[in-house]
Amino acid sequence: MSFPRHEKYRDVGVDCLGQVPSHWEVHRLKNLIGRIESGTSVNSVDTPAGEGELGVLKTSCVYRGQFDPKENKAVVPEEYGRVSCPVVGGTLIVSRMNTPDLVGAAGVVLKSCKNLYLPDRLWQVHFAGEVAAEYIHYWTNTLAYRTQVEMACAGTSSSMQNLGQDQFCDFVLARPPLFEQQAIAAFLDRETAKIDALVEEQRRLIELLKEKRQTVISQAVTKGLDPNVPMKDSGVEWLGEVPAHWDLVRLKFVAHVQTGIAKGKDNAGKATVEVPYLRVANVQDGYLDLDEVSTIEIPVDDLPRYRLLAGDVLMNEGGDFDKLGRGHVWDGSIDPCIHQNHVFAVRPIGITPRWLNAITSSDYAQFYFMSRSKQSTNLASISSTNLMELPVVIPPAFEQQALLSHIDMQRATCDSLIKSGQGAIQLLLERRSALISAAVTGKIDVRRWVPPAEAIAA
Repeated sequence: MSFPRHEKYRDVGVDCLGQVPSHWEVHRLKNLIGRIESGTSVNSVDTPAGEGELGVLKTSCVYRGQFDPKENKAVVPEEYGRVSCPVVGGTLIVSRMNTPDLVGAAGVVLKSCKNLYLPDRLWQVHFAGEVAAEYIHYWTNTLAYRTQVEMACAGTSSSMQNLGQDQFCDFVLARPPLFEQQAIAAFLDRETAKIDALVEEQRRLIELLKEKRQTVISQAVTKGLDPNVPMKDSGVEWLGEVPAHWDLVRLKFVAHVQTGIAKGKDNAGKATVEVPYLRVANVQDGYLDLDEVSTIEIPVDDLPRYRLLAGDVLMNEGGDFDKLGRGHVWDGSIDPCIHQNHVFAVRPIGITPRWLNAITSSDYAQFYFMSRSKQSTNLASISSTNLMELPVVIPPAFEQQALLSHIDMQRATCDSLIKSGQGAIQLLLERRSALISAAVTGKIDVRRWVPPAEAIAA
């Protein structure tokens, strides 16, 4: 799809803008702003405000590049007198303090939000004169804006950055006449909505493929592949029936668990060695991420105690709910290598590592881990003692191989489709970003743009 260009352009001498349409003006953001407000830090609970309650926005209300009023926390009644800066329509909400990829994230408020207020980490930007907040919002989604944010935050903390108000107000942008700002915003609303719908469709497909992949694993390791095989009661309520010729034992009878090392131990006076060690971030669901492997200094005598061996099944002791029990088989690609205390190394002695890994990836094992874990808000952890009580189904060796081959084949098919879907999403998002940038910087002229379907109908 091609779009017309403006008739005339001029060079404005600003690297991040390049050439702009001749009738557009170049401004510092401060020339377009009426005022900037910031809220107050108040005590709140981690649930959204209900009817009649006051709420304070979370910084996550702009994480997706648009304003989401549902991302708020209920203010405790004792703090009602301290809230400030009610959320009103026609403004831009900007994250002034955040991680490097989210600092400066913004969203436009289309209509006022009753009983919602700002915290101190968000700005509410009011515009003056002939400025459409929707247009400015789309500008904040461009590389020209992000480049200026990065330059303004350069030299600050690598983990949490702060965008100064004076720096923000000094940002440069090109401003078309008000009617054209509105036309650009309307055009992008329509076109990005189409792209967003396609992205959501791909995401739903990916979730379905992940569910199918999980179902394949769970079905194979609990029921086998023969629907006519005689079954028996496993004796475990949430496991149900299993093939009659399969064994069922506790994990402690077919594996040992090796707990990992805790950081911060005093090594004074001891001979030490620096070795790589795996963290929860390295142990993903079905694979190991070894792009960034940390090192730790430990006593030489402790190395045998924590050393990983090829064939160990790595499992996460806890963290977020989705991290509990996830893991993969260690292949010994880094040696020596140890593991932190939040990662278990389960060493099989009467079962193959790949079968054990398939078991721990199944729905029934995941249910067991959650039911035996200690839980708090969004976090869970399981002890090595409870881990060792996991019921393990064991088919004959020849059948294990057939089941694992089936799992591998089905998983590879799903993974290939998931990868294709992720690639399609990436292309769509790149298309979305390029379209926004082209419209907001004047590289295309959308003032008289009519979608092809509408043009044909007319």
